[in-house]
Amino acid sequence: MEQYDSGVKKIILEVKIPREVEKPIKAMEQVIAGFHGVHDVFTWRETWLQGEFQYSIALEIASLEGEIHFFIRAPAAFRSVIESNIYSQYPDAEISLAEDYTNFVPYDIPNEEWDLFGFDFVATKEDPYPIKTYKYFEEMKETKEQKRLDPLAGLLEGMASIGQGEYMWLQIIIKPIREEIPWQKRGKELVDKLVHREKKPSSLPSIFKEAADLLISGKPPGKAPSEKKEVEIIPPEMKLTPGEREIVKAIEEKIGKFGFVTNIRCLYIAKRDVFLKAKSRMFYGFFKNVSTENLNGLKPWTRTLPKVQWFLKKMRTYAKQRAIFLRYKRRFSPLFPEPGGTFVLTTDEIATLYHFPGRMVAPAPTLPRIEAKKKEAPPGLPTE
Repeated sequence: MEQYDSGVKKIILEVKIPREVEKPIKAMEQVIAGFHGVHDVFTWRETWLQGEFQYSIALEIASLEGEIHFFIRAPAAFRSVIESNIYSQYPDAEISLAEDYTNFVPYDIPNEEWDLFGFDFVATKEDPYPIKTYKYFEEMKETKEQKRLDPLAGLLEGMASIGQGEYMWLQIIIKPIREEIPWQKRGKELVDKLVHREKKPSSLPSIFKEAADLLISGKPPGKAPSEKKEVEIIPPEMKLTPGEREIVKAIEEKIGKFGFVTNIRCLYIAKRDVFLKAKSRMFYGFFKNVSTENLNGLKPWTRTLPKVQWFLKKMRTYAKQRAIFLRYKRRFSPLFPEPGGTFVLTTDEIATLYHFPGRMVAPAPTLPRIEAKKKEAPPGLPTE
């Protein structure tokens, strides 16, 4: 797999958004849904003999000494899919090839001059449970951005507050899935369990049971008079509490959307003379804001936190710091090459975490924007 991946060219695209963005985050949900089109199906030979696999797309927000940038890293073959979907919803955006911003810091960090702190996030519940999406934050169905509370606002404000010699990076790696991971089937089973729906029994076991009864007792198949089943007048769905009904509705909405295997990580990197570990807590706040107790949430995964106890503390902390830095830089999964640490998010959940904000949410100069709106030349204009 690693050999096959190394032969595929990757690119990094920077998206510069226009001065005014009045479309709701719903537009970004449509963009993410379009990204699902890169999903591919492989034969047994392609998977196990040739090492082919589904490629991912990395959605990244980077604060480079206080200046915020939106990047997308993907195989070069995905470029047309990415650009066409963004332009379809944000026609005034500007997309260009960019240098990998992870090269702006030394490769060997942490070192004598630089320090870092970062971690991956994991879901608090099973995949069918959704996190809080942008619909929750919208006060009313308005198209004007000023009428909404953007869940990304607090994080962008914090990322814009860092200074010279400081970098904050957020990485959301998404990989489209379909039947290869039966998360939607698990969601349907979970809904049935929550509303106390009985599972339809298979007819095959009952045939064997009736045959056995006939051989042993000599009695013909049939139910005894005492086996009368009480008929439920009120359907199970009507017995749910308001809270249970909300959970069922949320799960059903999520399993009706496109899913992506996702992993999320964040990094705070700075020179030691300005490094302040507490600044990484703004990531905690952002993901706490999209988490709920009754549904799902995102929390730091202690397995990837560069904090250790007991023996060889300094050496083991350094090893964990190096691991998360290299995985971020190479856009690897949390435990690569081992599996684990991923979860399923849908189009609306991803759009809530990664979208292009308006000027009120991220004012200049914290986020470079296209100040002049591009227009086509008027018809009939001489070309010579």
